[in-house]
Amino acid sequence: MNNRDLVDAINQVMPYGKYKGRPLLTLPEPYLVWYHAKGFPQGKLGSQMALIYEVKLNGLEGMLEHFLKDNKAKQRP
Repeated sequence: MNNRDLVDAINQVMPYGKYKGRPLLTLPEPYLVWYHAKGFPQGKLGSQMALIYEVKLNGLEGMLEHFLKDNKAKQRP
């Protein structure tokens, strides 16, 4: 994994479900915990979600918010 992979994961938009359209970094932690228990999707999206889960688990999302490309995404509902 390199820095570009992390920035890509931060800005990857959730393609389906309740949080469709939101960058992965802005997904609620309980949602990622649920996926962790259930199993992340296969492929790149699942790997990115697992990475963001680890970021949130370790309380690092605040350090990474400035990498979000869309300023509106930084404003969590």
